[in-house]
Amino acid sequence: MGIQKLGHVGIYAQDLPKMREFYTSVVGLQVADETSSACFMSSNPEREHHEFVLFAGTPEQKTCVQQISFSCASLEDIRQYYHRFKEHGVRFRSVTSHGNAVGLYFFDPEDNVCEVYWTTPWQAHQPYGVAVDLTQDLEEVKRLIQDDVAVHGATGHRDPESFERQKEQFQREGIKV
Repeated sequence: MGIQKLGHVGIYAQDLPKMREFYTSVVGLQVADETSSACFMSSNPEREHHEFVLFAGTPEQKTCVQQISFSCASLEDIRQYYHRFKEHGVRFRSVTSHGNAVGLYFFDPEDNVCEVYWTTPWQAHQPYGVAVDLTQDLEEVKRLIQDDVAVHGATGHRDPESFERQKEQFQREGIKV
């Protein structure tokens, strides 16, 4: 028996209403159930009751989330989130090709690291990281990723200079980092 996907992630929220608003209005999850101290959310409540849960925290409780990742169907979905997050003033960490996936890393209102990602058809040894420019033509982006994986996929390749250029691009675009 193999695991097919992540079932759900639960985190504590210091400001439950603010976090609920962010994950529904900006990220696009739907509320499946909620109480005064918990909000159960899903990308599709008919298919999966909850994939993400917010629990009201106390000042003593701090979340210890490494990363929350949401799978998307296409690279176009990731680009749409790029523009949506930019429009809402969401703070970005990076847009990264891992060879086998492209992830847009961002921070929620309580500084949890989150990711929306698309799984590519290519394989690459991890850790693998090259910055991606989602303002380019997406077919060109895919071709660049495929070419890079063909050369560096077995190495766990990292390109720190590409992330420096990306930070400069984010600054030019007015994206918070």
